[in-house]
Amino acid sequence: MLTSPAVTTNRPSPVAGGLCAARRDDSVETQLWLEEHDWLHALQRSPQNVSPTFRFPDLISACVSLVFADSTAGAQIFAYLGQELVLRDPRTPRRREYLWREQFQMLRALQMSEANRHPNPMFQLDQLTTACVALVRQSDAAAEQVLRQARRNVALRTARRRESSSAA
Repeated sequence: MLTSPAVTTNRPSPVAGGLCAARRDDSVETQLWLEEHDWLHALQRSPQNVSPTFRFPDLISACVSLVFADSTAGAQIFAYLGQELVLRDPRTPRRREYLWREQFQMLRALQMSEANRHPNPMFQLDQLTTACVALVRQSDAAAEQVLRQARRNVALRTARRRESSSAA
């Protein structure tokens, strides 16, 4: 049974002069298996992650974006899940985190795809998210790639926000 994730809507925050900042994009709750969470936590705390300092939604979403930039993303993810993650203890603890809605929608489409239906095993959002982080982590330049993609994602979200507010 597919469960719907918790969705949080961030409230506008006040800025100097009593004005309100534009509403930030929604984030969606997911979970990461410990090994991948610990790697992202180390990246978040690393001296490379500065100006701005990216948080978990940015880092997780960057991993998802990097994997989905390849046209064979679905095949790579399911190969990892079927060959690697499936061999781990299914009772492995997970950490609750968030990712941006755009990347959640990529994972959700994959979760609902034919590749995740009978007779194939059914993988859940936490497994798909974990697979993306694990696949990116395999690269020698993973930290730099994730931080660079996080910057791109922020720039794209900001541009879309600007477009939608000017269209309104």
